[in-house]
Order: sequence, then structure tokens, then C-alpha cells
Amino acid sequence: MQDNKTLSELVHARRSVRKYDSSAQFNHDDVQKALELALLSPNSSNMQLWKFHRVISEEVRAKIAHYCMGQNAAKTANELVVITTTPQYWRERAELNAQQVRDAFEGRDDAIAKRALQYYDKLIPTLYNNDKLGVRGLLRQCYSWWVGRNKPMVREVSKADLRVCLHKSTSLASMTFMLAMQDMGYDSCPMEGFDSKRIKAELNLSQDEEITMVISCGVKAEDGIYSARHRIPSSQVITQY
Repeated sequence: MQDNKTLSELVHARRSVRKYDSSAQFNHDDVQKALELALLSPNSSNMQLWKFHRVISEEVRAKIAHYCMGQNAAKTANELVVITTTPQYWRERAELNAQQVRDAFEGRDDAIAKRALQYYDKLIPTLYNNDKLGVRGLLRQCYSWWVGRNKPMVREVSKADLRVCLHKSTSLASMTFMLAMQDMGYDSCPMEGFDSKRIKAELNLSQDEEITMVISCGVKAEDGIYSARHRIPSSQVITQY
């Protein structure tokens, strides 16, 4: 682990590395440590509907790299991490969270305790219980529109909105993971260019899982970064009211 690295230094040091040094030392145990930190990332309603599939086997890694369209960032990596959403676990996660709330508010019958319990006992099941055609989501949208005529109301309540919500959570965890890897002296590259169908089949992922991204890990080669970092001026993308 790097000594005395501030968050600012880690953010500036992290780059999307396109080629790794095959001769550099790499400890796969450090990936596990970084993922343990990623699990502490904020996520929607603390549902933790994510999964992190570590691809260490050289044979499987070569296949996944091929399915990542042969990107150098995948072919030269020491390890690949396939990050997925897992909406199929929503019931058990909601029940687990509800129990945590019951334990935290044991003996209390005030409005705050009731709202907290109601959130996981009623609101979460209403939002996460979806059918294949998205009819329940359409009904929720109609309800949201009706209530929203007279007061502020959450509008993103469809099945598609929930899908976006889950990918937001996995993306937050992905950033934590990459910064943790940077802190331990490694490099990474988040990839979206891949054949999701073939990767899901190779890793035997469930039908409900969706791949957010594939992150390659290693130590960058001398020519691992293709160009200087370029960012749009902050004045063009940061607004103030």
C-alpha cells in the first residue's frame, strides 16, 4: 500500500490503463482487500444488489478478454473483475434491512421508527416487485404522476428506472474499488466494450444479472497510458445556482 496518499493524490494518479506490465509483481489477495472496501460504498436503500466476479484463471481470463473485443486492457491484465447487478435478491435484502431496522429501533413506537420499518416492509416491495412486461412499473408511474400534480414526488419508479438505479450503485462500488487498487499501488481500467451474452454464459451468471462493467487490474506498462489526460474545463460542466 502506498504511504500517505491523500484522496486528491489518488484521484489524480488513477488513470485508465490500456496495457499492463506482465513482469510486475501482482498479489491477487490485494484485489480481495480492495473489493472488501468496495462493499462499503453507498448504494440505493442499502439493498447491496451487486456481485463481483473475480476472473483469475488464465484460461478463463483469456476468454473474457476475447469477449471484451480483444482490448489490450483485458488481454494483458493480471485479473479481471466483472461487476453485475443482482435484482433477483431484492426480497431477502429487503427483509434483512427490515430486521436491522427492527433491531435498531427495538422498543420504539415513534413516527421515525414506524417510517423506517414501513420503508422496507411496504415501499421497497412496491418498487422492486416487477413483472416481465413492466406493467407494475407503468402503474407506479401513473400513481407518481397523479400524486406529483400537487406535491414533490419521485418520478423514476418504472422497471427501467430501477435498472438504472442498480447500475448507479454498482458504479459507485466500482469507483471505490479502483481507488482502493490505486492506493495499493496497482492500476485499473473500467471497460464497457464487451459481449455481455458470451461473458454471462462463460461465468454462468443468472439470467437476471446484468453486467455494469469489467474492470481490469495490474501494474501499468511504460506505454500503458496512451495520451495525456484531457478533461472539459470545469466552467463548462459545473453550474451554480
